[in-house]
Amino acid sequence: MNHIGAVSTSRDALAGWLVESGAAPGDRLPPERELSERLGFSRGELRKALTALEAEGVVERHVGRGTFLRNPASVDKSIEPLVMRLSEITSPHAAMMARLSLEPELAGHAAIHAAARHLTEARRLADDMRGASDWAEYEQLDAQLHELIAVASGNPLLAELHRIVNAVRVSVVWSKLELPQGGPPADYHSFAEHDEIIAALESRDRWAAHAAMRNHLKSVRATLLKDD
Repeated sequence: MNHIGAVSTSRDALAGWLVESGAAPGDRLPPERELSERLGFSRGELRKALTALEAEGVVERHVGRGTFLRNPASVDKSIEPLVMRLSEITSPHAAMMARLSLEPELAGHAAIHAAARHLTEARRLADDMRGASDWAEYEQLDAQLHELIAVASGNPLLAELHRIVNAVRVSVVWSKLELPQGGPPADYHSFAEHDEIIAALESRDRWAAHAAMRNHLKSVRATLLKDD
């Protein structure tokens, strides 16, 4: 079974367990150790399944609080078939190229349209990432930062396209990674790169924001897809 198939199998098993468990929207899922034992998964497989369901909007993870079943009313079910179909035909390289095509433009628009609250939240997320205790926490905060920049672009259509691209990216890139124990090291390249993006947004420099985001994503691609 290939990697995508393995992730799909664990995702389907976890989704089935959620239905059979009778969990209601807002309920907290059992701790990872307990849930992995119930499902017969390794904790690594469980985390990949949780990442897939989070990308689909089925569950949401809160740092320090746990993982919760989302309210169906807050989930746009219409994109789930699209995300699943695109995930089956999209390579990790293609997912990163899509990000490189879209996100620098979003950052450029955000430099013009971002409100003060967006910039404050961006700084908070960047600071919180430096204190991430593990890669799952880092990824959650990183995804929030990139989504914030998309929303701050002031273009709802582009922000929606980003949401779809990000959901596919989580499925075909992040979920396949075998990450080391612990969180990012203190000198992790993305920390300084995020700072450059945010500084450009704060300066309202469209082209600097575009360039900083492009440089960041090229660095991420080189780090995550070394063998691609």
